[in-house]
Amino acid sequence: MSRMRLGINLGYWGAGMDADNLAVAREADRLGYAVCWAAEAYGSDAATVLSWVAAQTERIDVGSAIFQIPARTPTMTAMTAATLDSLSGGRFRLGLGVSGPQVSEGWYGVKFDKPLARTREYVEIVRKAMARERVTHDGEHWTLPLPDGPGKPIKLTVHPVREHIPLYIAAIGPKNLEQTGEIADGALVIFFAPEHAEETTLGSLRAGRAKAGKDLEGFDVVPTVPMAVGDDIDALADIFRPYTALYVGGMGSAKQNFYNKLARRMGYEKEAAEIQEKYLSGDKAGAAAAVPRRLIDSTALLGGVERIADRMQAYADAGVTTLSLAPAGFTLDERIAGLRTGVEALERAGLA
Repeated sequence: MSRMRLGINLGYWGAGMDADNLAVAREADRLGYAVCWAAEAYGSDAATVLSWVAAQTERIDVGSAIFQIPARTPTMTAMTAATLDSLSGGRFRLGLGVSGPQVSEGWYGVKFDKPLARTREYVEIVRKAMARERVTHDGEHWTLPLPDGPGKPIKLTVHPVREHIPLYIAAIGPKNLEQTGEIADGALVIFFAPEHAEETTLGSLRAGRAKAGKDLEGFDVVPTVPMAVGDDIDALADIFRPYTALYVGGMGSAKQNFYNKLARRMGYEKEAAEIQEKYLSGDKAGAAAAVPRRLIDSTALLGGVERIADRMQAYADAGVTTLSLAPAGFTLDERIAGLRTGVEALERAGLA
């Protein structure tokens, strides 16, 4: 019988929701959720948030979704991961991602080029450092130690609780997904539709695992899925129209938007083009209105407990191993209710 764990994605910290987010994390801990993820872009950093959450929870894992690769050197990321794992009692999961060109170049001043090669090198150095080896690396993007200077190979002084801290990569495109399958322990994905899982996600992950002489057994497939509870599916879908339009239409540039390409691979070629054209021209309302309801319905959990349970079964059947929920709600009570509905639906689907 299939089993699937639940996670909670707190998203970005701030915007006056700090106390609510902590309450959500603590309730998820009480309910038996497996992991609590925090994000970062150019506001709150994930490491500080996760240390705060870990200090006030007992069992739930805390994970970065994601630490941005252009924001930190690989060895700094290894230091942070080891420290968080130590302070949390072995509850940290390291999620990495290249971010996007606007943030990488506009906020961090790091050229957004060769993201796959950069990620591969980064992971090699992070793994070496977390294994407490003396770090040396001679690559295209990093050289450690620097040549002809006083630097020498150094090893991490902090001892993580576990010998192997799980490493995840946020991946969308086919090549990134394939590399993620090859070099990571899990994939953080978004806009995952069970009906399109093989062609958009799992086929590429499986190819990467095969390169490493492995299959998907033990590999954690982790989509973040928005969730709204109620009876009016159209009204619930409308909640996520601006969110979907932002990613499909407004993330990246007209030439480089990974989410837009994903929507096209799912069969929404015409709709994705219209959403992007409207969004980039400033018509955000028009872009939101152009999002097909079936795109939202296939990539979110909408409805009552029975309908959500049916969709959870579809996610599990498609190969998802950890389903990270992002419950909608304008109040803390609504978000807590969403968490509880998630547990009830998982149990009703027989996946707990």
